[in-house]
Amino acid sequence: MISRRILTTFALSTALILGGCAAINAQNPNGNLRPVNAHVIGEQSTVMLKGHDVVSYFTQGKHALGIAQFTSTYENVNFYFASAEHKALFDKEPTKYIPQFGGYCANGVAYGIPWGGDADTWRIDGGKLYIFGGKESKDAFELDVPGNLKLAQKYWDDEIKGNNSFIQRTKRITFKVPHYKSGEELAKMVAAAKK
Repeated sequence: MISRRILTTFALSTALILGGCAAINAQNPNGNLRPVNAHVIGEQSTVMLKGHDVVSYFTQGKHALGIAQFTSTYENVNFYFASAEHKALFDKEPTKYIPQFGGYCANGVAYGIPWGGDADTWRIDGGKLYIFGGKESKDAFELDVPGNLKLAQKYWDDEIKGNNSFIQRTKRITFKVPHYKSGEELAKMVAAAKK
């Protein structure tokens, strides 16, 4: 007999496939940046971080929305910038500014799940940009930055990089990693650490 969990995952997967082909394609471009936290914006598919300027984190210490007028394409991914100056900095040294783990939530990647990633929740660590799925995810990640970076890098290198984000998400939502913690468990750990 097929378990309820597997049936639910299959139903969710089918619905997402039928309703989200554009999103699946945007997140899985051909090239070395596959998969990425990218979206379709207007006529452009595969726009990183919903068009947020990846250079602004480094030069202004904040997130800023880019505009299509200042666009660069690197490894089949489109990057928007807030200014010509930011575009020029990116064009000179793109790998310096590209978010780690494809711009997905670093805390999710530590669980093998390439999902989420809000441009307004981030940190720079060791000269690298990390994006999170919200304040709660960032707080949980920051409970053990070295340990979580090690886990995220392991799952990125061993399972995620170069593969389809949708298939990987489905796999790790269905078959959890051994150290998996629910959002509720993580929230309790964060609250305890703040005491």
